[in-house]
Amino acid sequence: MKHIAPALNSKSFHCPHCGVLAEQTWSTRGLNASYVQALANGSSQNSFYELKNTLTAKCKHCNRFSLWHEEKMVFPLTGNVEMANSDLPDDIKNDYNEAKNIVNISPRGAAALLRLAVQKLCIHLGEKGTNINDDIKSLVKKGLPQTMQQALDSVRVIGNNAVHPGKIDLNDDIQIAYALFGFINIICEILISQPKKVKDFYETYIPENLRVEIEKRDT
Repeated sequence: MKHIAPALNSKSFHCPHCGVLAEQTWSTRGLNASYVQALANGSSQNSFYELKNTLTAKCKHCNRFSLWHEEKMVFPLTGNVEMANSDLPDDIKNDYNEAKNIVNISPRGAAALLRLAVQKLCIHLGEKGTNINDDIKSLVKKGLPQTMQQALDSVRVIGNNAVHPGKIDLNDDIQIAYALFGFINIICEILISQPKKVKDFYETYIPENLRVEIEKRDT
């Protein structure tokens, strides 16, 4: 499913808290300080005072709020980034989520973390992990689709240049950093999730004796 990023006054988007594509209820009521504090745990308050240019959007799935000020979402900070693919290995998912938590504060830091995630992903896919460029070359030889090669190289090049001054300034275009998260999930979907789904289907519906015969045929 395509990630629908939060947008001002949008009727529905992927919730920055629960990750579900859900309807949003918008409010123009002002907020009090205790209410702002309560946003973090999903609770609500009843007393309000006016804050100019401030809106809230309440997710109908998890009942938690996002806070918008002067047309920008200011809480939570991670709202414009899609959730990590559930099939990512835990250590890679941790890097992804750490990058997600800092991308609006430090795009270059997030890009560096995503490059590390790609390096670990290559190791997970059977490569050495010492040189991302060599790993990508090896994966291409093994049949990696060109689009996936381009996605991996995008994360490799941009992530590497993000930590070298004068190469790519992600502060000028944070959308580049956002795109890298999508690439990680696409790579995972193609190289991990889809093969896993096919394998699960094969092992569930093809009897073991037939699988043995197929394996003998293929060898």
